Amino acid sequence: MKYIAHIREKDKQIQTVEEHLLQVRNLAESYGEKINIKHLTGLAGVLHDLGKYTDTFRAYIVEAVNNPNSLPRRGSVDHSTAGGKLLYTLFHEKNIDRNKALVAEIVGNAIISHHSYLQDFLDPNLESKYLYRVRDKTVKELDEFEMTKQHFFENVMSEIDFHHYVDQAAAELESFLDQAPLEPTEKKLMFLSKFIFSAIIDADRTNTRLFEENKVVEEAINYEALFIMYYERLMNKINSFPCNTTINQLRAEMSDQCDKFAEKPSDIYTLSIPTGGGKTLASLRYALKHAKLYNKKHIIYVLPYTTIIEQNAAEIRKVLMDDVNILEHHSNVIEDLDDNDENQDGIMSMHQKLKLAKDNWDSPIILTTMVQFLNTFYAKGNRNTRRLHNLSESVIIFDEVQKVPISCVSLFNNALNFLKTYGHSSIILCTATQPALDFVEHKLDIHSKAEIITNLDNVIESFKRVEIIDRATDETFTNEKLIEFIKLKMKKVQSTLVILNTKSIVKDLYIRLKEQEEKIPIYHLSTSMCASHRNKILGEVRQHLIDGNQVICISTQLIEAGVDVSFDCVIRSLAGLDSIAQAAGRCNRHGEKELQHVYVIDHEEENLTYLKEIKVGKNVSKKILIDIKNNKENHGGHVLSRQAMERYFKVYYTEFEFDLDYFIPKLETNMIKLLTETKNNYSFHKAFCSKEKKPLPLFLANSYKTAADHFEVIDNLSTSVIVPYGKGKEIIADLNGQGTIEGLTKLLRKAQQFTINLYKFELEQLVQNNGIVSYVDGNILALKDSAYSEEFGLNLENNSVMGLSFF
Repeated sequence: MKYIAHIREKDKQIQTVEEHLLQVRNLAESYGEKINIKHLTGLAGVLHDLGKYTDTFRAYIVEAVNNPNSLPRRGSVDHSTAGGKLLYTLFHEKNIDRNKALVAEIVGNAIISHHSYLQDFLDPNLESKYLYRVRDKTVKELDEFEMTKQHFFENVMSEIDFHHYVDQAAAELESFLDQAPLEPTEKKLMFLSKFIFSAIIDADRTNTRLFEENKVVEEAINYEALFIMYYERLMNKINSFPCNTTINQLRAEMSDQCDKFAEKPSDIYTLSIPTGGGKTLASLRYALKHAKLYNKKHIIYVLPYTTIIEQNAAEIRKVLMDDVNILEHHSNVIEDLDDNDENQDGIMSMHQKLKLAKDNWDSPIILTTMVQFLNTFYAKGNRNTRRLHNLSESVIIFDEVQKVPISCVSLFNNALNFLKTYGHSSIILCTATQPALDFVEHKLDIHSKAEIITNLDNVIESFKRVEIIDRATDETFTNEKLIEFIKLKMKKVQSTLVILNTKSIVKDLYIRLKEQEEKIPIYHLSTSMCASHRNKILGEVRQHLIDGNQVICISTQLIEAGVDVSFDCVIRSLAGLDSIAQAAGRCNRHGEKELQHVYVIDHEEENLTYLKEIKVGKNVSKKILIDIKNNKENHGGHVLSRQAMERYFKVYYTEFEFDLDYFIPKLETNMIKLLTETKNNYSFHKAFCSKEKKPLPLFLANSYKTAADHFEVIDNLSTSVIVPYGKGKEIIADLNGQGTIEGLTKLLRKAQQFTINLYKFELEQLVQNNGIVSYVDGNILALKDSAYSEEFGLNLENNSVMGLSFF
C-alpha cells in the first residue's frame, strides 16, 4: 500500500512519501554543501515529511483531492512533528551525546517548523513550543509513530544507515562550531538553524513544484560560463569609455583598482568611490572577476530604495545584454500571512501554487533592497528565509550601505559576519560616505586593509564639483519662504532639485509652487508612487536636463541614493551628513560645469516626531556645521570631508547606543539577546529556573519565533499592493486568471515594478474608503483605479479620476 506525499493536480499521479523524502534530501544536501553541512541539511530533508507515513494523512490527502471544497479543520492533521520527534527520542532522552542532542534540537526545530517558522526553545511565557511538539504533544498521527518509524527504516533508510548519517551530521556540527572560536556558540547555532531551515524550505518547495510540473530536475545554470561572458561584455563597454577629462581618467583608474582587488580572497571590503565615480560598473567589474576566480554562484546588489533597483538593473542589463538572468526583487507581492499552512500541504489550492512559485533568489544576478535582505535573516514567515542559503557563495554589494536602519545595525553586522566566515561570500560596502560599522559593540568583522581605492583623500578632492552653502545655522524656512528662494535661484540656473524630509511637506510644496509657477515644468517624487511610475517621471526630468530646459524637481530622500541625475542647484532640508553628501551628488554630477551650489536649509514645518533617525542626524549635522562655521580647520574644513563623516557616524551611533540591537519595548529586551544570548545569562531561562526549580532540559533556550514576530525593518510597514499604473493593470488582470505555478512565478516577478508598500493606517483608510481589492483567493491586494493618481501615486481618499486627484 502506497503512502502519499502529493497527488498531481493535472493527472492525479501520486508522489510517494519515500520518493519525496529522498528527492528533498538530495536537494537539501546540495544546498548544505555550500557551507560543508550537507548531512545536517540532508537530515532535515529526509525527515521533514516523515509524518506522511500514516493512514491518517493518506486518508486526509485522498479526501482533500476528492473534495477540495470541504477540507478538514485547520491543524487537524499533523505530519511535521514526527521527524523532529524521532530525532528527540533517539538522541535527546537518554545517554545524551552533546553534539547529537544539538543536532536533534536545531534540525528537529527546522523539521517541525517547515510549515510555519522556527519555534522558540523558550518563549516569554516560559514555555517551550519546541519541547511541546517533540516531547509532549499527543495527536492521532503520533499514536501511529512507531509504525511511521518502521515504514521509514524499511523504505527510506535502514536504521544502521540512518545512525551513520546522524554521526556524519554531528561531525559537521562539531567542525562548524570550531570555526570563529571567539564567537558565542548560541550565535553560531542561530545562524546554522536558519540556514538549515532555509535549505529545507527551498528543497521541499522546489521538489513539490517540479513534481507538479512533471519535471525530474531543475535546468542547471552554468554560472561560470555566464560570468565569463558578462565580464567580456563589461570590459568591451568600459574600454569604449573616453578618458578625455580628469574625472573620466579617475573613473577608469578606480575601475582598474576594483579589477585588481578582485584577485584577493573573499572578505568584507569597502569601496568608497565618490558620488558620480562610476561605482555601479566598477563594483560589477570586481564582482564578475571575483566570481570567476573564486567560483561564486550569485552577484547580489542590496540597495536602500526600490528607486535605484530600476536604474541599476537597467544599466546592468544594457551592459551585459541579458534580460533573462537578472532578477529585480523589490518586495514580497505575496506576504507570509499564515503562521501554519500544514493543513494545505498536498492540496493544489491557489494559496499552495503561490507558495510554490519560484521565489528563492537562485538567479545569477539579483538586485534587492536592504529591507528584503534583513527580512531573509530575521523576519517571520518562511518565504523570506527560503532565500537565505542562496546568499552563500556569493558576491554581495551593499550600495549606499550608510542607509542601514539604526535599529538593525547589530543584526546587519552579525549577518555579514556569518556570510563572510561560514557562507564563503565576499562582501563590498559601497558608498561615498562609509558608516562606522566597526565602531559599535557588535562590530563588523571588516578586513584590516578594507578600502579598495587608494589615495582616497586626493580622489575626494579631485571629485569636488559643488560647494555646500550653510543656510541652516542662522535661519529657518517655511514652504512659502522656500518658494521665493527657489524662484530666485531659477533666475540664475536652469535646474533645481529640492529634497525635503517628509512626504506631506514635499507634496504641499509641489502643489503651491505649481500654482504660482506656470512656465517651468515641475515634478514630484515620493514612495507613494510605484517604481515604474517614478522611473517614468525621472525619465522626463532627465530629458529636460539633457535638452537644457528649465526644470524643478521636488522629492523625498528617495532620489539621493544612486539616482543618476545632475541638477545645477540642489536645496536640501537639514538631515544626516550622509544625506547631505548624497544630495550633493545630484548636483553637477559629472563636473560638466564650474563649482555649483548645494544649499542646506532648516525647514521649520517638517514634523520629525516619528522620524527619530532623521531628527538625530539633523541635530548631529547641525553641530558639525556650527563647528566648521566657527573654525574652518574643524572636521577637515568642510562637511564632505572624510574626517567630518567619521565624526558624524561616531556621534550618531553613540546617540543611538541603546537602539542598535533592535530593542523590543514590550518584552524589555532586544533581538540580539533573544537570538544569541547564552542559556545561563538568558533572562527568560533564569525566570524559568526560578519558576520550575530546575533548568530547561535543552542545550538551547533562545526565542527564534518571538524575535521574528517582533521584527520589522521599517516601523509599521504593513504590506505590498499592486497599483493600477501602466502594465500594473494587465498584471492584476492576469494574476486573477492565472492558474499555473510557472505562470504565477513570471507574473509575480513582473509585478515587482508595480507595487507600493502601505503602512497599517494607510491600508485601514483605503479599506474604509473602498479603495482596495483582493485577488487570487485574497492572497494579493491591489488598488482600485481611483486610489492611484498619475500626479501623486497613492490616493488614500480614493477619488482619482483620469489620473487627477481631488484633495
